[in-house]
Amino acid sequence: MQDFTQYFLYIPGIVIFLLGSGQVRNWLTSHRHGSVAGLVVRCEHVVKKDKKDREVFNYFNTTIEYVNPKTGNKEIHAIKTPTEYAVGQQVRLTKTSDLGNFVINDADESSVFHPVAVMLGGALTILIALWTNQGNEIYAMGSLGLLFMGAGVCLIYNYVSISRMGLKSLEAEIIDTYKRQISKSTKILRGDKIIYYPVVKYEMNRNENIMCLHVNSEYEKTFPIGDKITLFYDEKSHQIRENNAKPIQLIVGVLLFALGVAVALSITAAL
Repeated sequence: MQDFTQYFLYIPGIVIFLLGSGQVRNWLTSHRHGSVAGLVVRCEHVVKKDKKDREVFNYFNTTIEYVNPKTGNKEIHAIKTPTEYAVGQQVRLTKTSDLGNFVINDADESSVFHPVAVMLGGALTILIALWTNQGNEIYAMGSLGLLFMGAGVCLIYNYVSISRMGLKSLEAEIIDTYKRQISKSTKILRGDKIIYYPVVKYEMNRNENIMCLHVNSEYEKTFPIGDKITLFYDEKSHQIRENNAKPIQLIVGVLLFALGVAVALSITAAL
């Protein structure tokens, strides 16, 4: 009888590969269409709940005014965003399709790995599963070594890239806490599940700006009103970042790369 458990080894690689391929498509689209400067003219908070008082939609309806580079005319575009923007705040818009859909080009701090690297990592993970199922330990270890070295290089490159941005520190003040209800109390799970996000204000180019940060906590007291938070401004991209380069990322990157080299050396010694 055929052992189907061996096929489960392919699942992580396939998931990572598909995730990376989707990110690559978005990356290629944004680079093909480019970006344009815009100005926030309206920002409204929209919360919709179902009959059981559970949040179904929670977003900010942000209206942006920009100059169409093809026609030279001023146009407005409404975008659903998870972040609050202040009226008069300057942003950059990226076209996501030929149909005229836009997104606000915020600094992407959630992704450490390039989309192409994610896709290649998924492919290597699939190869590791393939060689393992075929009993070819040398090839499996070789793929694992490449995976470690590739992840290490990506972490090191990301750290160096952020370090070279020359980010300028910017002091922000917590003025409010945005409360998002994830789930309500049930007979099985007691207590409402609530996540808190700090809303801060900062001054840039003599304009006061307000934004909701991505950092969050399950405890409201984590972000006391009036506390100061340091943000970072990238003058080249005109983006606000919540984090600067982290030394721990460099350390992990070096360790992963060294581990990959060690795997490669062990394979060489075994041949």
